Amino acid sequence: MAIETGLIAIGAGIAIGLSAIGAAIAESTIGAAAVGAAAEKEEMFGKALILTVIPETLVIFGLVIAILILNLAGGI
Repeated sequence: MAIETGLIAIGAGIAIGLSAIGAAIAESTIGAAAVGAAAEKEEMFGKALILTVIPETLVIFGLVIAILILNLAGGI
């Protein structure tokens, strides 16, 4: 029983961890481009800010999947 609980926790951690790594990679690329665009045209700052925040939804999806894993497996 303890091994199964540990594997469930590892699966939930992987779901959040990999989605956070993916969001960080995407956000670094988008952030660099957004700063460059905002430096050229100041009116692009609002759009650049929105585009920088979009990858964070990946982490929210990872959190939802982790919660589903924990709930469907009976919780820890």
